[in-house]
Amino acid sequence: MRFGVLGPIQILDGDRITAPGPAKHRAILAALLMRAGHVVTLDRLIAVVWGEDPPASAESVLRVYVSALRRLVGAETIRTVPGGYLIAITPDQVDAHRFDRMVERARRARDAGRTAEAADELRGALALWRGPALADVDSGELRRTQAVRLEELRLGATEERIDLDLALGRHGEVVGELRALVAAYPLRERAWGQLMLALHQAGRRSEALAAYQDARRVLVEELGLEPGPELRTAHDKVLAGQGRERGAVPQETPPDIADFTGREEVLSWIARQAPAAGGAPVHLVLHGPAGSGKTAVAVHAATLLGAEFPDGRLYAALRAGNRPAGAGAVLEDLLRSLGCPEGAVPAGFDDRVRLYRSMVASRRLLVVLDDAVGESQIRPLLPTGPGCLTLVTSRSPLYGLEASRAFELGVFDTAGSVAMLSRVAGEPRVRAEPQAARRIAELCGGLPLALRIAGSRLARRPGWTLEHLAVRLDDERGRLDELTAGDLAVRSSLGLGYRGLAEEEQRLLRRLGALSGPDVAPWAAAAAFGGLRVDRALEELAGAGLLQARGLDDAGQERYGWHDLTRLYAAERLVEEEGTAARVLAVVAREVLERVRRARGLLLPAEPGTGRTLVRTAEQSLAMETTHLRESARWLGAERGFLVAAVADFHRAGLAEAAWRLAFYLTPFFELRAHHEDWHATNRIGLEAARLAGHRHGEALLLRALADLYRIEGRLDDAARALQAALSHFRDLADRSEEARARYRLGLVLLAQERPAEAERCLAECLAEFESAGDARGRADALRGLGSVRRAEDLLTISLDAYRDLGDPRGEAAALRELALVHLERRRLPAARDCAERGLRIDRRLGDRLPEASGLLLLARVARADGVPEAARATAEEALAIFKEYGDRRGTARASLVLAAVHLDLDEVDGAFAGIAVAVAEFDALGDRRGLAEAEELAREARRRRGLWL
Repeated sequence: MRFGVLGPIQILDGDRITAPGPAKHRAILAALLMRAGHVVTLDRLIAVVWGEDPPASAESVLRVYVSALRRLVGAETIRTVPGGYLIAITPDQVDAHRFDRMVERARRARDAGRTAEAADELRGALALWRGPALADVDSGELRRTQAVRLEELRLGATEERIDLDLALGRHGEVVGELRALVAAYPLRERAWGQLMLALHQAGRRSEALAAYQDARRVLVEELGLEPGPELRTAHDKVLAGQGRERGAVPQETPPDIADFTGREEVLSWIARQAPAAGGAPVHLVLHGPAGSGKTAVAVHAATLLGAEFPDGRLYAALRAGNRPAGAGAVLEDLLRSLGCPEGAVPAGFDDRVRLYRSMVASRRLLVVLDDAVGESQIRPLLPTGPGCLTLVTSRSPLYGLEASRAFELGVFDTAGSVAMLSRVAGEPRVRAEPQAARRIAELCGGLPLALRIAGSRLARRPGWTLEHLAVRLDDERGRLDELTAGDLAVRSSLGLGYRGLAEEEQRLLRRLGALSGPDVAPWAAAAAFGGLRVDRALEELAGAGLLQARGLDDAGQERYGWHDLTRLYAAERLVEEEGTAARVLAVVAREVLERVRRARGLLLPAEPGTGRTLVRTAEQSLAMETTHLRESARWLGAERGFLVAAVADFHRAGLAEAAWRLAFYLTPFFELRAHHEDWHATNRIGLEAARLAGHRHGEALLLRALADLYRIEGRLDDAARALQAALSHFRDLADRSEEARARYRLGLVLLAQERPAEAERCLAECLAEFESAGDARGRADALRGLGSVRRAEDLLTISLDAYRDLGDPRGEAAALRELALVHLERRRLPAARDCAERGLRIDRRLGDRLPEASGLLLLARVARADGVPEAARATAEEALAIFKEYGDRRGTARASLVLAAVHLDLDEVDGAFAGIAVAVAEFDALGDRRGLAEAEELAREARRRRGLWL
């Protein structure tokens, strides 16, 4: 078994690579690995995990974490010793210690004159690095004492290896690496000197001298110092050398950028697609939105592959200002590049095409055609010679270009964005403010052009902190103004695409700028466009690279997304050309509210979402099909991101009633799918909107919904306060029906607070009120709540029948789970299993995954009580997987605890400790004292068992 700390924490066992999941586990393992074979004290581990403010239970929780790690790496690997713990491995099992040993071996080889061997040894040592040391370890203590030291060792080893490579004549191989190194560490004079010598040895004397001037300027501006002896010596060597003349082979591609970052996937794809000598010519299209780095990728790939094309590299820019460049004019430039005398270029377009094809027929060329507008512009420019490669960049995929292959360039993820920011602005600054760097990456949306501009602004303003720039970018109204540096500007890049659209497409793009959602379905785009069909216009916008077609969603709708900066540009155009967004949003709001109200009505068959309770007849209940219920949740799931954003959009536009109603309509869906963050966000906005509008009924409904959320999260006191506030509003409004509904929820809170007598009294009063008012839905809910308090099978059975009469299978499934619990407590296991399985079948028909997980966990408990632990384990693991998939932390904790108990039943003590560790971590994060107490009780039993078996 081997371990990795030079990057994210890794455990390598044969071909299997694993890593501790929880962050605190990673920190403990990292601390032990950095002291492999030595004792790490308890105080040291507590400081690593919790810093200077550990909890009172730190030692006991630490023991649980260590038990979980032992299951991962082997019980004998981590030993308990007096005063702390020791990981019983050799230093060579840890990559950081192997790195140290390999560097020492390389230095011995260098001192003995074995230069090539020393370079290879250092190269092997540096290959151990997979990223920043301890990259996924969230411990300030370890970063301070270990990560910084390791990073300095890596830089020193890199510079030593480059010295050796230069001595071996490998100057061409290290220029790009050195440019990246001085961009990241501009104050390292040794790296600047190495770059100058590498350029000089490659015959690039002027670039070497320019590098010296760059280095001198940085040192004077940053430190007020002139270059030191090492850099001056390198300068003198270059001045004394001789340059080389450029050959006649055209090499026209723009200079590669030194801080090129990432894009390994597309570069690998281009390399695989490149033709062999004598093979058929290959045409590759790199397409993506404005600013996605298409040109940079094409130029970088051309530089990497240049040696394979002995007849040179051609480059043509296919856009002249705001307009496409004519193919005839481009052909004239290409012919001259190929050596055609100026007076010999034919005047006619067809003659130019024929001459161009004749001149390239016997050459192996790499041609970059940059920023193509359409297929007709490209066709005459494609080289026909065997073994030629064409790289075309375009905002459109150019699907009509014959015999071509396309690759879509997206934006960077967070890690790639931060890496690019580091390359441009300097790694030390980014490393010093990691949170601000991630925020800048987020605000730039991972768009390479935006990241380059942000990094350039930081590089030119050494007095700025990253946090300062992040704050400036955070203001949407000025973000496009901030993303300008010299002749680079996101706004002008987007403007090129916008001005090339037809008027109808421009109008649709503008109106979509009123919506801040991550993507949009055609129905919502049509609403913004005044109800007109938009399918064709959406396809045109996607073809222009201003929208991205994201395929079909879970509801079978095509979805179109766009970059956030494109949205800001569209919003700017809307304000400048049509006025404020409120008029567009008012039209959209009517369509959104009607669709979501209907979907809510299917989730809660007797309560469509207006706040009024409607009773369905038996005939209506029979007409409600399970398929419709399932599809309503599926549609809401597909539209979730759009609808959450719409609540804020409506509120910002002053559409207060639309904002609070939409927030309220969404609450049963958020509860069903455990989307608690969205629930919090929309409820907060909805409450603010209702209060600003003076709509007390809306405020009361949202306070009631907020209480439901607090109760589910275990914040019972907060839930009670929210309900008391809602009750006050309902009383003032003389709305007895909604007052009863709020009191029903108060009964559930009292039950959760272990105040059964008060809960029973509250629920009984609600039941009487609902029955008096003829509120069938309220009656069914109150019967279920009262049955749960009294553990009364008869009341739960009546509630089950009531839900069936309402046509509410979700209520039916919930009542069946309550009945199963009553049967389980009374050891009526066949009846418990029957009820749980019936409820589970309903949940699966509806596609309700979280209720399904609850049903599975219930069946696991039944199986455990029935003495069938293997079946209990399989079922609990299935439930746990669903809870994790949906991010339900409380469900994850409960399932882990049941699974731990099953492991104890099977005498699998290590498995029990693993489950307990997960449960403790989740309950601790949730502040669930009762859950922590249950976990600690089970942990005591597990420790007792371990003592017996050992």
